[in-house]
Amino acid sequence: MSNKNKIVPVVLSGGAGTRLWPLSRELYPKQLLPLVGERTMLQETVLRLEGLADLGAPLVVCNDAHRFMVAEQLREVEKTAEAVILEPVGRNTAPAVAVAALQAMADVSDPLLLVLAADHVIRDAEALCAAVTDGVDAVQAGALLTFGIVPTAPEAGYGYIRRGARRVARSGEPAPDIYDVREFVEKPDLTTAEKYLASGDYYWNSGMFFFKASVYLAELEKAAPEMLAACRKAWQGRAADLDFTRLDAEAFASCPSDSIDYAVMEKTDRAVVIPLDAGWSDVGSWAALWEVGEADGQGNVSSGDVSEVSCKDSYFYSGSRLVAGIGLENTIVVETADAVLVAAKDRVQEVKEIVSRLKTQNREEYLLHKRVNRPWGAYEGLDAGDGFLVKSITVMPGARLSLQSHQHRAEHWVVVRGVAEVTLENVVQTVEANQSVYIPIGHKHRLANPGDEVLEIIEVQTGALLSEDDIERFDDQYGR
Repeated sequence: MSNKNKIVPVVLSGGAGTRLWPLSRELYPKQLLPLVGERTMLQETVLRLEGLADLGAPLVVCNDAHRFMVAEQLREVEKTAEAVILEPVGRNTAPAVAVAALQAMADVSDPLLLVLAADHVIRDAEALCAAVTDGVDAVQAGALLTFGIVPTAPEAGYGYIRRGARRVARSGEPAPDIYDVREFVEKPDLTTAEKYLASGDYYWNSGMFFFKASVYLAELEKAAPEMLAACRKAWQGRAADLDFTRLDAEAFASCPSDSIDYAVMEKTDRAVVIPLDAGWSDVGSWAALWEVGEADGQGNVSSGDVSEVSCKDSYFYSGSRLVAGIGLENTIVVETADAVLVAAKDRVQEVKEIVSRLKTQNREEYLLHKRVNRPWGAYEGLDAGDGFLVKSITVMPGARLSLQSHQHRAEHWVVVRGVAEVTLENVVQTVEANQSVYIPIGHKHRLANPGDEVLEIIEVQTGALLSEDDIERFDDQYGR
């Protein structure tokens, strides 16, 4: 394959994953979690492509708030992104792929884009790579290819793709198992889904695509010229921020929001589909996670410290303490440090209503976990009361927080492990284990870890306003 037709994975990682609350939160969504193994779903997505020839570095499109976690997770599996494009606002998949295509064509003349969601499970990576390889010739010839999941049940929760005639290779021989797309079908009722399954002509819509960057942009220009114009303006106005690419916020916000399916695939005459049987799931609910999990003899799937008696076909997740269940059937139980979900398995789609309610009530549980990741490390709330807040803070070796001050609170830091470098006004001091330092209200200060081991401190905040909003930054290596 020539360099201009190098396969560039475009990994879409902008989702919030609210249907897997309380484990998935808006600032820590499911694609950044290890839901079905030791690695996170983002990491699994980039690693499952290693069997492909002529594979380029991944190009990731993600939410601005997730950028440091995305970069760190790629580093952990020794993957360097071609670019990490930050969406200032969500505009669905069609604009996200458009800016990715523009970025990719700036590096390679006309690459083949393999568009993947960062939060899907695919058990058989070899089958996916084989399907991609089978589709290369059709994509090079100008097709817009999608992967249709061979259905295993009459599923009413997925959209469907109806196949048309089988493609024929240029030599006159049958091409690999590739079909013209006759139509895309919305989520059907159960009776209709049963008919689809019986016919053999329908596949689940995976939301994965494969096409030339130039062909996608040309089809988008025909179908949605205003969208492409806004994407071009946003990309042309981009700015580098550390290792990230920031789109022009105003231009991207003006872009219409739409999916690839609606904006392009349903309108083009170039759509083809390859059947894919690879153990795929979009893990769109706790019930779906139960389906892909390893069940015991009673159909129970458990993760963490779980003990159950006489339970059947249920899912248990323990994040921070023992979870015990007795006599439960078709039940979901999920425990985290600050929230517990108990739900009937056939009603887990309603979790998003809980998240919406928490958001309306301005409760932080919809947004983040008790432990909050930051580019320099993490912090976790330990206790709180009237006028005080206690946190545990960990700072990674060589990292430092911003130079900052607070107008409404004072802080008292006690070093538990490691060595802290503390800047207080213009004085820099070293604070070791079992030593402490006091930060008065309004004083400029900075915490850093100059050592080669993790720094742990206990922070006690006191004051009238104990909020992350009460931070004025004067210098920050992370560009916040």
